[in-house]
Amino acid sequence: MTLTRANWQDGVAGILARGAVIPAHPLALDASRSLDARRQRALTRYYLDSGAGGLAVGVHTTQFAIREVGLYEPVLRLAVESARSWTTRPLVLIAGVAGRTEQAVREAEIARGLGYHAALMSMAAFKGAGEDELIGHARAVASVMPVVGFYLQPAVGGIVLPYSFWRRFAAIDNVVAIKIAPFHRYRTLDVIRGVIDAGAADRIALYTGNDDHIVADLVSPFRLGGRSVRIVGGLLGHWSVWVKSAVELLKRCQQAAASDSVPADLLALDAQVTDCNAAVFDVANNFHGVIAGCHEVLRRQGLLEGIWCLDPNEGLSPGQAEEITRVARAYPHLIDDDFVAANRARWLG
Repeated sequence: MTLTRANWQDGVAGILARGAVIPAHPLALDASRSLDARRQRALTRYYLDSGAGGLAVGVHTTQFAIREVGLYEPVLRLAVESARSWTTRPLVLIAGVAGRTEQAVREAEIARGLGYHAALMSMAAFKGAGEDELIGHARAVASVMPVVGFYLQPAVGGIVLPYSFWRRFAAIDNVVAIKIAPFHRYRTLDVIRGVIDAGAADRIALYTGNDDHIVADLVSPFRLGGRSVRIVGGLLGHWSVWVKSAVELLKRCQQAAASDSVPADLLALDAQVTDCNAAVFDVANNFHGVIAGCHEVLRRQGLLEGIWCLDPNEGLSPGQAEEITRVARAYPHLIDDDFVAANRARWLG
């Protein structure tokens, strides 16, 4: 049976529609590059106590290579079990699905069986494919469970997806949200226009994945084609760190959007958050250290033991650690070290 939003437990659809902080969940490894279940659980607990409205697991920040080492199902299972044993409040649980259609459908079936609500669908495996094939793939995954579209930026493996694709994609009934993450303003507008022109703006929740323009995305009214829509929340790798502050930031952005008045100091945060992201995501080195940068922040906070990735060639770039130190000192209002320090022992218990 196809899972749809009508099958979700009470509260989940409302959280997604109103907009939430949904961290892209990292992978906690030990020095042997094996899963560190204790610290993986601690990350989940941290995100929930910070006020995140959900979790995205098995996504780029979790490392796509979990599939190659047999960790896809164990990591998804650990996250959902950790979340449900830690809180009884409703959460939006999103599972990343990747690969060609057979693999993606199989992963969606695993996620559905574990209790996830939607599949975040990467198209990275379809380089060179035609639009009809891409839409057929999306429909196959949507026949299993609700789908969150994902415009992954080409710098980390994504493909360019034009307006025509997004209009056809938005017309699929079981599409519930789109993570817009091309790191490109023109392509961001392609997604939004496609959703509006498909008549799906009331059905599909728009989430920013543009870590380079988080605040601007969240406070901007997008008035296109005679219809005004907003990006309501964020599903972000950047929000895998300093999450308590991210929850507070989203609340400020939503309040400003509701009042149609954006204070100058809130607008100023756009550049500050982007400066932080440049350091964590290693923009200077074309995102080579993007995952290791997230790990480094969590390591400094004592949530991770080290910054190990599944690929031993992934690590911090020269100068990246110094950049992370710089932005943490420059923008203390955007970090949450005190909150983590006060709760870390409980999360690791």
